[in-house]
Amino acid sequence: MSGDALRDRTVVVTGGGTGIGRATALAFAAEGARVLVVGRSGGRLAETAALHPAIAAHTDDITAPGAPDRIVEAAARELGGLDVLVNNAVTMRSAPLGRIEEDGTRAQVETNLLAPLFLTQRALPLLEAAKGLVINVTTAGNQRGWPGHSVYGATKAGLDFLTRTWALELAPRGIRVAGVSPGPVETPIAEHAGLDAAAVAVLRDRQRSRVPLGRVGRPEEVAWWLVNLARPEASFATGLIVAVDGGAGVVF
Repeated sequence: MSGDALRDRTVVVTGGGTGIGRATALAFAAEGARVLVVGRSGGRLAETAALHPAIAAHTDDITAPGAPDRIVEAAARELGGLDVLVNNAVTMRSAPLGRIEEDGTRAQVETNLLAPLFLTQRALPLLEAAKGLVINVTTAGNQRGWPGHSVYGATKAGLDFLTRTWALELAPRGIRVAGVSPGPVETPIAEHAGLDAAAVAVLRDRQRSRVPLGRVGRPEEVAWWLVNLARPEASFATGLIVAVDGGAGVVF
């Protein structure tokens, strides 16, 4: 594969302040792409941008009114276009049926499902001009029952469906759509969901016990797939969802 294949390609990564989003921004930048990271925390985004000169930051709440317009305008202004849109931002709230709260549910649906939908829709003119790529980051956890995470899993299953449907809708316009479906990965999502250190440790032990490879993944291992889906060598692939989960998805 050519080392210059992604040079000067333009990439927007939502949720780019930590975890998979930060690793993805750095991986694209290392390949010569110009990257705009988007998120609510200006401090975290600034930390990501400080790690590579090809990364710029745009602070915004992707669920806020007008956010798709502002993000696409920032991409046009900062990058000069848009070749790759990575819908990675996520919110998780854990609760079993009977204790699900309305605010937490709305936050998950708006962040995980509606925001990618409306951002992608607004970005279509730039993506079509570039014959670009949309990558939705979903989760391997929606392939089976997941007690306590019914809303989160449902939003990600919905994003999988959008991925396949958009691939068909957008193929005539030259836009590819793909998904990457991580299993357990060492990111701050559990802490952001409100778990303390002891609860996170218990969660990680349980995750490792359910992964055939016997460990939790690293953000860089997911980012590798995101970057390689954007290479010219992957140009015949659309509508696929790649599981990067250590084999967890094939355990019955």
